[in-house]
Amino acid sequence: MTNQTFEQIRQLIGHGQVQISAHGYDELANDDLTVREIVASADIAVVVEDYPDYHKGPCVLVLQQDKHGQPIHVVWGLPKNAEVPAVLVTAYRPDPARWTAGFTRRVK
Repeated sequence: MTNQTFEQIRQLIGHGQVQISAHGYDELANDDLTVREIVASADIAVVVEDYPDYHKGPCVLVLQQDKHGQPIHVVWGLPKNAEVPAVLVTAYRPDPARWTAGFTRRVK
């Protein structure tokens, strides 16, 4: 199943139209991640959760991999009422205690 929001984000990433939020930079630093590895693995990302009605604009939580193949969660979004840029909202290493195996569903 294709996610329309993420397909638009992937196209923007491919055209270099990416913005990193201040929170995103902080979270990347906290988990020793780089923008380069996040952008590089976006093409193989899997949508985990979709937030089409988020108040700041549509966004998605995706499962990606860091440069070592380890799982990372990334929230990508689009600004409300705009088509560009793709915004890297945050990225982090998922906590195995809060996610099922494969990191695609939250533990209830």
